[in-house]
This record gives sequence, structure tokens and C-alpha cells, in this order.
Amino acid sequence: MPITDSQKQALFQQVAAQLQRQGFVVERQDPLRPWGGFFVIDENQAQQFADIYFDGLSVEGLRISGRLSPKILLVAPQQRLSWQYHHRRAEIWQVVQGPVGVATSDTDEQGEVKSLQVGERIVLRQGERHRLVGLKDWGVLAEIWQHTDADNPSDEDDIVRVQDDFGR
Repeated sequence: MPITDSQKQALFQQVAAQLQRQGFVVERQDPLRPWGGFFVIDENQAQQFADIYFDGLSVEGLRISGRLSPKILLVAPQQRLSWQYHHRRAEIWQVVQGPVGVATSDTDEQGEVKSLQVGERIVLRQGERHRLVGLKDWGVLAEIWQHTDADNPSDEDDIVRVQDDFGR
């Protein structure tokens, strides 16, 4: 079933309203990604975010260089984020709405796409290749970036795309 702009807009409004009800400050959002989009939460709310979306996981144990960046990712049905990795961050994902597909590998060769169900978590090491894949319906993931370089925190430019469906 093809996704429509109205479906995407409705889901983004629903997630934005839920984040507001939960007391989160959305620093930035991008609903215009070709694969879906994301919400960036105030990093001072990392523990509150982990309490709600990661079953109370202690963020102190997650800190590598001191900074953590919480996000919510929305991936559209049948869409794939780029096959990518990062030089300055590790990531933890927890499926909020799904299932979703995830592929990982230690090399540029993409691994098998595995289905993750609601409540399942995956930990991605710095430099580990990974790809999030939308399956039959919209997928929603909670994500925490673990910055590995205190002097040069990761950002959207810290994406090394090995393969990308959108020519980026």
C-alpha cells in the first residue's frame, strides 16, 4: 500500500503530540526525509527519555564522551535509510511501533535484514554498518546517540553512506 502525505503528516502530528504530553522539548524535527523523518529531543532530558522508551536504562552507563542525543525515528513502509556508519557515535535503538527491519555488518557488505518487534532493542557500535528498513507499516524507533568524541560531537554530517536509495 503506497504511503500518502496525509498518512505521514498524521503520524508526525500524533508523535509530536505524544512527546509534548510526555513533557519532552523537541529541539528539531524533520518530516521531509524521503524515508520518513525524525524528532530530536533536548539532551538534558536523556534520562527521562530512557525512562520512558528504554525501560529505565541508566544513561550514566551509556555515556562515552559525556553527551547523549535522544531521537525518535519514523520510517515509512517499504523505505530504507542508507547503508551507513559513523565515526563519532554509537547508537541504541528500541522499537516503539513496528515491526521494523534492521541490517548490520562489520564490513561494507550488507547483512541480512532481521525483523525487530515492539520492545526489542539493538546496540550499534561506532563504525558498525547498519540500515533501518520500513516493513509493511510505519515503524517508530527511540534512538540514543552515544557521542564518542567530546570535542567534536556527532551530527547529521557524521554519516558515511555506503549505499543509498536516494542518491545522497
